[in-house]
Amino acid sequence: MSSNSLLVAETIWNEIQSTRSVTDDQLSILRTLFGKNLERGTRIVDEQGVKKISGQPSGRSIFQVTGESRKKEEYLCFPEHYCACYSFFYDIVNRGDQLCCKHQLAARLAVSLGTCVDVNVSDEQLSHLLAKL
Repeated sequence: MSSNSLLVAETIWNEIQSTRSVTDDQLSILRTLFGKNLERGTRIVDEQGVKKISGQPSGRSIFQVTGESRKKEEYLCFPEHYCACYSFFYDIVNRGDQLCCKHQLAARLAVSLGTCVDVNVSDEQLSHLLAKL
C-alpha cells in the first residue's frame, strides 16, 4: 500500500473520530483500502468486541479484540502496528498481502467512533498482560 493510501486512511479515521459517525462514502473508501478485513472488523465493533485496557496511573494502553470464531478468542493489539493473531503474522508480516488485520481495523474503528469498552487496570496488571506477548 502506498504512502498516499495510508494518508487517505488516516484522514478518514480522523474524520470519523471528529463526527463519531461513519458515512457511506467513508465506508466505501475504507473498503477499497482494506477489503474484506474492514467488513469483519466492523462486525467485531458492532458486537462490542473491542476493549481498551489502560494502565493506571501511566495511562498506557493496549487493545483486546474478540475474534469471530466460536471460541471468541481475544487478541492483544496495537491498532497501527501489531496484532497477536495468526493472520497478522501470515498475511501481513510474511506475505505482505494486507496492511492490517480485522482486529486492528476493529480497534481503529472503535476508537474513532468512541465505542471501545474501557477497562482500567493497574500498571502492574498491564505489564503482566504485555509480558504475554
